[in-house]
Amino acid sequence: MGLRVGLTYNVKSEYVFRPGDPPDANAEFDHEDTIGVIEAAIAAGGHTVVRIGNARSLLERHDRLAVDIVFNIAEGYEGRNRESQVPIVLEMLRIPFVGGDGLTLGLTLDKIITKKILLAEGIPTPRFVELGDADKAWQVDLRYPLIVKPRYEGSSKGLREASLVDHAEELKRQAHWLIETYRQPALVEEFIEGREFTVAIIGNDPPQAQPVVQIKIDGTLDLGRRFYTFAHIRSGADYVCPAPIPERLARQLQALALQTYQAVECKDFARVDLRVDREGRPYVLEINPLPSLSTEDVFMFVAKERGISYEAIINEVLDAALVRYALDANEEGGVPSARRSR
Repeated sequence: MGLRVGLTYNVKSEYVFRPGDPPDANAEFDHEDTIGVIEAAIAAGGHTVVRIGNARSLLERHDRLAVDIVFNIAEGYEGRNRESQVPIVLEMLRIPFVGGDGLTLGLTLDKIITKKILLAEGIPTPRFVELGDADKAWQVDLRYPLIVKPRYEGSSKGLREASLVDHAEELKRQAHWLIETYRQPALVEEFIEGREFTVAIIGNDPPQAQPVVQIKIDGTLDLGRRFYTFAHIRSGADYVCPAPIPERLARQLQALALQTYQAVECKDFARVDLRVDREGRPYVLEINPLPSLSTEDVFMFVAKERGISYEAIINEVLDAALVRYALDANEEGGVPSARRSR
């Protein structure tokens, strides 16, 4: 007998745009179709799915959830700790959940904190500075070209063609726009010209790096100065899996992804984004412990390469959490019986 699995999420339609919001303000939220396919996938694993919704819905229903575990993909609202909202509430309620805890989700959304951890762990990442005042752009001591990103956003929010800058005046102009638009400091980092990859990871003890996926933009894999923008998100992803690269490089990318996953203490699943420069040197850009599970995104491409279904890979993620909490999905009796195994 399966378990009762709660599902926490945010959908794009729930976001209410306010004056001054950028057009990509709800970019991190999922489409309703994605919630539907995740629900169906979990149900295909023999479980009963209970839709909970966003953090506010979780708070409203906290005393009548009746679930054994929660599959969390909620992005949250407001500030750099927004992704931590659901995990922290679930911890307070002592309800097991899939994915990283509040600390991991908070620090990984903040790109600067993430990069400080990468540096401390000896993981290669592009050189960077934080810029909170665009008028100080001339003080930035990095090698151009530079790329300018919001400090704590995901889903390529705030990234556009003008984000790549070649001199201080362009940096000042782009940083001013970003700081004013997103109301947060800018992350300015040295841009890595070359190729871009992403590595999905599933599991805990030990976590398993999945086949390497390569990003294709405008029909080419050798991206050079091209990079993923919000406009590319809207027009659809273009992934190649497995990446057509030497096995040695693939192993190197997987090893860096696993090192990053463990450095920030991810749980159950995540995705690590990397670029490789013209000399073949890899750099970790960021890690996303709440990656898209859309059937048009990376995990679906990985499933196809491995010869398994979308339902199977979603249940691998869920099973990783069940093992971590020592929950037995085969005991009978509903919620009261779904206890940690003795």
